[in-house]
Parts: sequence; C-alpha cells; structure tokens
Amino acid sequence: MAALRIYADESVSVAIVIGLRQRGVEAWCARDAGNLGLSDEEQLEYACREKALLFTHDDDFLRIAHFRAQQGEDHWGIVFVHSKKFSPGECIRRLARYAITASAEEMKNRVEFL
Repeated sequence: MAALRIYADESVSVAIVIGLRQRGVEAWCARDAGNLGLSDEEQLEYACREKALLFTHDDDFLRIAHFRAQQGEDHWGIVFVHSKKFSPGECIRRLARYAITASAEEMKNRVEFL
C-alpha cells in the first residue's frame, strides 16, 4: 500500500504545504515543482505522473475530473475545498488525516471535498 503524496496547485497557500511537511506528509506545491502558470489540465497531468493526490481551491478541477472519468482516464485523487471555508491550519489538520488514513490506491479516481 503506497503512502499518499499530496501536490498542491498554485491556488493553495504554500503555508499549507509547509504545515503538511512539518507533520511528516510528503507534500509539495506548484512553486516547488516549477509549475506556476501551467493550465489546470497540465497541473493534473503532472500530479498523475507523480502519482500524487492534487489539493486545490480551484473548482475547475471538479469539471476536469468529471470529464476524465467520462473518457476513462485515471487520476490519483483530487481534494477540493473553497479557499474561505477553512483556515490554513484546519486544511493542514484535515489533509494530514487523509495522509494517515488513506493510501494512494484508495484515493485513485476519487474526488473529495475537504
């Protein structure tokens, strides 16, 4: 069972990624990967190549995930939350819980709302 890895697109605060790392979660962001300015589709493709769950505040990924499912294309999971719903600290706590309780295989092709 592979550990859950979390990739955050550029809509997510770097502070959330740093907080996840401090809790022992393998996490990185678009800035770390040199992916600033990529399209949403390119961000998701990158996450797929890395076998990482994509964390985002961008609801366009919900549409993209639906389209990929219709096309029979896989992804390694998407977790969405509106940027104003939770504080960065609460996002960190909830994402860290995912990393502890779910495997990469369990999140494959799932879309979750934080």
